[in-house]
Amino acid sequence: MKHYDKLIFVSESDTSTSPMAEAILQQEFLLEDILITSKGLVVLFPEPINPKAEAVLVSHSLSMKDHVSEQLTEDDFDDRTLILTMDTHQMERLLKDQENARNVFTLASYIQADEDIEDPYGGSLADYNRTYETLKVYVLRLSKILSMEETRLQQDSMREDI
Repeated sequence: MKHYDKLIFVSESDTSTSPMAEAILQQEFLLEDILITSKGLVVLFPEPINPKAEAVLVSHSLSMKDHVSEQLTEDDFDDRTLILTMDTHQMERLLKDQENARNVFTLASYIQADEDIEDPYGGSLADYNRTYETLKVYVLRLSKILSMEETRLQQDSMREDI
């Protein structure tokens, strides 16, 4: 048993931070399968991942070279989907603009971290690498939290069966 069937990382354009978070979490082990994806708040047309974000991922033995940005839609909101934005401003916009928004948090607030993820857009490769390093720490903590939640739900379910 699991709490969520799907996890969507959300960033402004779905071309750097959210696909990087997706790539990191996809390599992590979860007790049960969960669909992991990323989407953007403003995607006017499909775009590939930012070349600097991809270069950083490749330097860490990951890749999202086939990633194409996708718009977050009303259909993405349901009780079995966890939506994690990269910053508070994005979360607030979602909650304001989407009537049926639920299970929406910033990544930082969900894992009880102090700082949001900053978009390195326009920055150097070193800026993208710093963002990756922060994302890695956050996403590893997220993976542990999700695994603990699944374990707790499984234990509760087993208790109910007794």
